[in-house]
Amino acid sequence: MGDNRLMSSEMIQFSAGNTNVDAYLAPAVGGKGPGIIVLQEWWGLVPHIKNVADRFAAAGFTALAPDLYGGKTATEPDDAGSLMMALGIGETERVLAEAVAALLANPATQGDKVGVVGFCMGGQLSLFAACCNPAIRACVDFYGIHPNVQPALRDLNGPVLGIFAEDDAYAGPDQVNALTEELTLLGKPHQFITYPGTKHAFFNDERPAYNEEAAKDAWSRVTAFFTEELG
Repeated sequence: MGDNRLMSSEMIQFSAGNTNVDAYLAPAVGGKGPGIIVLQEWWGLVPHIKNVADRFAAAGFTALAPDLYGGKTATEPDDAGSLMMALGIGETERVLAEAVAALLANPATQGDKVGVVGFCMGGQLSLFAACCNPAIRACVDFYGIHPNVQPALRDLNGPVLGIFAEDDAYAGPDQVNALTEELTLLGKPHQFITYPGTKHAFFNDERPAYNEEAAKDAWSRVTAFFTEELG
């Protein structure tokens, strides 16, 4: 994917209860666009996630990626897993709510609804956020996992686009089938795509599992989805 860092992007802060939360803001090229919350993998708010936010900005969206780990990042799976499991879900819910509010209040954000997209841990949190906040009207889940996060799917206010890998030890076919069955039972619109020959985290060009062809196709689907639902 390359480095798409934009000159207009910056770190900002917003308040969530008694905590100041850092976040990476990438305003839409052209000055104004629909808002997208970008949620990190279990590695933290690393350059890859900032790059994804900048890619959204280049595509005409205003993206905000909150730092859910308070400045901590990881490079090894054991450390990343520890950070993920230490994440307080109640506090994270407050952070996500305030992130949505901060994004909607930003002058570079167009409209009164936003989308949310997350990867790995962030994929499950994107579903969780979409179920907690009626301003979130479109949700993208990239191979979402988090054993302590159980979204109240009946409260979804918009469609879900699910992006999954064929060979995924974390979000495998059983989990994907269970999720689509529950969404179908609840009457929630959704589209799930499983990319053959891919592994978990295939979208991340900084990880060994990166699959360029699948990542490019997924990106085109995600931007088209958000354009249709938020544009």
